[in-house]
Amino acid sequence: MNEMSIPTPCLLPNAEGIRNDFPILMHSVRNGKRLVYLDNASTTHKPYAVIGAISKFYSEKNSNIHRAVHILSQLATAEYEDARRKCQEFIGAAYPEEVIFVRGTTEGINLVANSWGRTNLKEGDEVLITYMEHHANIVPWQLVCQSVGAKLRAVAFLENGELDWDAFKQMLSEKTKMVAITHVSNAIGTLNDIKRACRLAKSVGALCLVDGAQSVPHCAVNVQDIGCDFFAFSGHKVYGPTGIGVLWGKKALLKAMPPWQGGGDMIRSVTIEKTIYAGLPQKFEAGTPHIAGAVGLGAAVDYVRKIGMQSIAQHEEYLLRYTERKLVEEIPDVRIFGNASHKAAVLSFEIKGVHPHDIGTILDQDGIAIRTGHHCAQPVMDYFCVPATARASFSIYNTIEDCDALIESLKRVRSIFA
Repeated sequence: MNEMSIPTPCLLPNAEGIRNDFPILMHSVRNGKRLVYLDNASTTHKPYAVIGAISKFYSEKNSNIHRAVHILSQLATAEYEDARRKCQEFIGAAYPEEVIFVRGTTEGINLVANSWGRTNLKEGDEVLITYMEHHANIVPWQLVCQSVGAKLRAVAFLENGELDWDAFKQMLSEKTKMVAITHVSNAIGTLNDIKRACRLAKSVGALCLVDGAQSVPHCAVNVQDIGCDFFAFSGHKVYGPTGIGVLWGKKALLKAMPPWQGGGDMIRSVTIEKTIYAGLPQKFEAGTPHIAGAVGLGAAVDYVRKIGMQSIAQHEEYLLRYTERKLVEEIPDVRIFGNASHKAAVLSFEIKGVHPHDIGTILDQDGIAIRTGHHCAQPVMDYFCVPATARASFSIYNTIEDCDALIESLKRVRSIFA
């Protein structure tokens, strides 16, 4: 294992105040313990600002959108479209109509695979992914490749969790039509050089889709600077509601793609014989959307932008590196999975002789919430020849006290199984 160093302390100046913004963290859990929530890669908690925005929408403006002249519909439509503009600015999109509201990253990737993929992929074409992908960026491509006769290929990663860029370049060819890659691995935290991936994809004429579910909460994202063609993220991982997310795509690509789902609000006119579809973004937003979810996501975007993405990244990196070092120094027989030089706030590990589920169960008794399992990334587990890992993941409301509590509880785990 590489020698670990803790960066210069750069914690958020009001970390405890930020914690107080999240009402669920004020509740006691097991045995009256203070909640130490370290399962943020799975989902994040919601601040009062987000909860309040959703409550206010339902209390004062609840209506369907785009379809009525009454005042409530106009207010709801304005809130919904304002949330779209906030998301546009948040990820640096050129146009608000490039922002498609979906249920989350999974639906965004499925939309591209089914709409762009089934239209443009043919027998003999290739889609290139990596072995560190979440299942949501594997299974949709498997399905479409099986349907059209294309081939799905995957780039391996190295022992330290970094992508094998030599293999990446070798696997690209004129057959490659799409590169679909995670920005940050949810299982081992690797922060991929996504701009490099996009440049390499373009060198063979391929498009590039980025799974941004784990990057958007932790670092600043600008899709134009990245150079990708599609980018998807989930609201619930960035302090917003579940069931809402964004698919961004380049305007020209989205305009050329057929709808994935049909229904109300995605049409311009309908007869029994023919339908003329609406323009962007409505073409991809069939039916009544998660309006309150979009409003909540807009509030979440406002919340993190006010704190500042650079400050968030520095805070979380310090917590990650601090905990990594203490884990190695103070817990015998520990193994960390993924030691890339650039990581987001994910710490995946095992303790020799202790099943990850036992670790999670004992930590839960101390009020500490982590994730155990394969993290919907079974190829990563297969690479390391383990069935599961324990995973602690950090966020803006976590503190040094949380990290110390984790280490102390893991010492108890180690003593039980010694």
